[in-house]
Amino acid sequence: MIFRRYMLTLLFVMALPITVQAEQFELPPDDDDVVGALTVVNARADETLLDLARRHGLGYEDIVRANPEVDTWLPGEGTEVLLPTRYVLPPGPRKGVILNLAEYRMYYFPEPKDGEPAIVMTYPMSIGRMDWETPLGLTHIVSKVRNPTWYPPESVRAEHAADGDPLPRIVPPGPKNPLGAFAMRLGLPGYLIHSTNRPAGVGMRVTHGCIRMFPEDIRFLFDQVSVNTPVRIINQPVKIGWHGDELVMEVHRALEFVPFETDSGEISNEGLPEDLLVQPERNILTALTEQFVAATNTRAGELDWERAEDLLERADGIPMPVGRTIKNAATSAASE
Repeated sequence: MIFRRYMLTLLFVMALPITVQAEQFELPPDDDDVVGALTVVNARADETLLDLARRHGLGYEDIVRANPEVDTWLPGEGTEVLLPTRYVLPPGPRKGVILNLAEYRMYYFPEPKDGEPAIVMTYPMSIGRMDWETPLGLTHIVSKVRNPTWYPPESVRAEHAADGDPLPRIVPPGPKNPLGAFAMRLGLPGYLIHSTNRPAGVGMRVTHGCIRMFPEDIRFLFDQVSVNTPVRIINQPVKIGWHGDELVMEVHRALEFVPFETDSGEISNEGLPEDLLVQPERNILTALTEQFVAATNTRAGELDWERAEDLLERADGIPMPVGRTIKNAATSAASE
């Protein structure tokens, strides 16, 4: 507990966001992979964890996993709530939009404006549920629509009909439209990034495969993201990156995946790169090893495996140090 409190204070001082907007941070140099800070707030008597999450740019899984001993619906007046608003940036190029399904989180790296620092914006999101997977792969934004009309696919209409809640063939804009007021269509047919008329589900695995955002988040993001912006969809439950001389690790619960099923009922991954196709659940230790190797590919580091395995067990999404730079690695290796 003492170590946790110490780290909380240290991280708050070292990694403040560049604005009061919790979802936007100045992008660190290429050799640094951590943004944001852990903070603690005190709940009011009339607040739920979901109220606090939405106010601070978090989703359901974010705040519930970080506060396992706090009642989700009635934290209680004065209860300390940890806000896991520190993030290890996802692996790969810092470009366009990255959707990390295991993290229920979106990262957007806009092109820097002249004379201004590069930034990253990050938002919670909902993803496809177990029987309606969000596919992995490389795609892009193909169109943007305000006040979209929803044309429910036959598979969705059949599901609603079976539940005694029939849907019309066309749902016009308005409060009953689940797409909300904004939608961005992806190059993967049938998949959108959109708003919602049910914001309580943001940060959960509840959609029919689309990416769902808080209305206020996509309202802001809609004007920032242009058509043809690249979108990379990944499933990375373990992220490891550098922060100064420290190796920092962030762990989320691994998702189980089934093959991608199209609206016609066919199993298909056509058009997606083989290394990014929907995968069965990977061994979490394999994910850890892969990320450690990637992080130390050009910079020697040592991993505290005991601490790392403890984070794997907790899988609470809270980034913590798990290793350090190896000083004079080449000299040490040559002398052994």
